[in-house]
Amino acid sequence: MSKNGPLFAILMCLGTSFGWSQGGIDPALQPPKGAKVAIVVFEDLQCPMCRTTAPLLKQAGKTYKIPLIIHDFPLPMHNWSFEAAVTAHYFDAHSKELGTDYRDYIYEHQVEITPQNLRSFSDKFAGDHKVSLPFVIDPQGKLKAEVNAERDMGNKIGIHQTPTIYIVSNKPGGKPYVEVTDRTQLFQLIDAMER
Repeated sequence: MSKNGPLFAILMCLGTSFGWSQGGIDPALQPPKGAKVAIVVFEDLQCPMCRTTAPLLKQAGKTYKIPLIIHDFPLPMHNWSFEAAVTAHYFDAHSKELGTDYRDYIYEHQVEITPQNLRSFSDKFAGDHKVSLPFVIDPQGKLKAEVNAERDMGNKIGIHQTPTIYIVSNKPGGKPYVEVTDRTQLFQLIDAMER
């Protein structure tokens, strides 16, 4: 065994314990199975920039026919975003489309929403979509745990602001991901990752 053998073994164990796949890339920064490229966004439903960016991300996903993976990352300074994220996960459990529609609805009404009236907006959305919204949405805390897990995932990879957007790829030999720091470059970055 070479001098570096033990170091390599330790690094491999660390990578495995963190849930990373080959190449040391965090699974959060990889496209879902069957996709070559995807858009990954960490967002906060109370974030004004997330509201203005969401339609662009949806359009990019449709234009390129690639998945848009949304992770909730409620920021501590926002006073209703965590509860909205939990409610979004409730609707996600019915269908991803319903969860996406709820997020769009919340963004559409974001400037009107307060901690006191968020529930009435959620009730109206549920009624309009003929879905029951129980008085206690998450009695076992499962949905809250999902939101916390997504926030923890974002913290682990160094997210500090929203929206944080990545274009991710599974192309061998290419860049595994790139952060979109300028929204006007989104389509060009997708083009580059698909090449």
